[in-house]
Amino acid sequence: MINLTQLYLGETSSSDDRQDTSGDQDPFGSDAERKPMVVWNITRRCNLRCVHCYSDSEPRGYSGELDFRECKAVIDDLARFGVPAILLSGGEPLTHPDFFAIARYASERGLRLTLSTNGTLLRRATAYSLRAIGFSYVGISLDGIGETHDTFRGRQGAFEGAMTAFRNCQRVGQKAGFRLTLTSHTIDHLNEILDFIEAEDIPRVCFDHLVFSGRGAGLQLVDPLRVRAAMDLILNRITSWQSQGVTREVLTVDQPADAVYIYLRLCQENPQRAEEVLQFMKGNGGSANGSGIGLGNIDSGGSVHPDQFWQAHYLGNVREKPFSRIWTESQDDLLLGLRHHLSRLRGRCAECQYLSACGGGLRVRAAQFHNDPWAPDPGCYLTSEEALGHN
Repeated sequence: MINLTQLYLGETSSSDDRQDTSGDQDPFGSDAERKPMVVWNITRRCNLRCVHCYSDSEPRGYSGELDFRECKAVIDDLARFGVPAILLSGGEPLTHPDFFAIARYASERGLRLTLSTNGTLLRRATAYSLRAIGFSYVGISLDGIGETHDTFRGRQGAFEGAMTAFRNCQRVGQKAGFRLTLTSHTIDHLNEILDFIEAEDIPRVCFDHLVFSGRGAGLQLVDPLRVRAAMDLILNRITSWQSQGVTREVLTVDQPADAVYIYLRLCQENPQRAEEVLQFMKGNGGSANGSGIGLGNIDSGGSVHPDQFWQAHYLGNVREKPFSRIWTESQDDLLLGLRHHLSRLRGRCAECQYLSACGGGLRVRAAQFHNDPWAPDPGCYLTSEEALGHN
């Protein structure tokens, strides 16, 4: 996760969403002590059918999901293990019959909670309950304005449901914001989306770069020039907001090259600030502290994965062994490779002059695109001149 507001503009802000801490101070300690933020897909069931759903969820029941007793055992283990936070996700987590009991028990065990939701089930009473339980943040999915969002989500009224959810959270004082995936279609409407964020005075928005999991596997890679243009548009807009005295937290996820792109822009605009950013990035390590180290996943059936996009790769199941033991004792080659992946990289990522700052891109995207987790990240939009220092 890269906090653009902090990294590019130098504004201080607190990031309460998931993933590694690119753009924030590292709360996890040294690599030897690092505990993962856990994305927990407590159910695969969803009331929508989104075009890019990484878990390929639908409005139906799925067999084999953990029951409440098993969920409590997972929570006890995560609390003892000392994970910094858990993100309750799905499917749509609010469809789980024991959602509030699970969340309440996790909060009582001292776990920091965030929620990822499509918002359509988040009524005013739900928002009150989330705040009372102690959720630090609620991320609501958004893919465009009005009919565009409804089309992506597979149901009429999904946009209005998401907006109602946000307003319900605002009314009760529950911190909330929107999350958008940068697909070709989203980028086409990015100006409109940013206008909407401004008009609605949305305090926090996170842009996710596309990962090819689930139904998202059928989407096309976004052209690098279009990604650059989108980043420029976002950075220019947050600069404009800052000049107007508006504090709005804007982040990106799943593309550590964003931090390098910020550095390159700052080299032209503010060289002293650029050097500070570069040194911060090198200290943070980018994706070198992501999947398999600072980020892990438990799916609805209790299987453990390096992250939520890598659910095709099995590390173990919490019904057979606690997450903490799977995470610390596994000799799985991919997991061990992710923890030392800088030495395994091949091609352009291995040769990039910003490897120590970026951390080598997103490994799961390389695996999905090239069938090789150590190949170059196909989502990197830096030019060869920028990455390799030559034409």
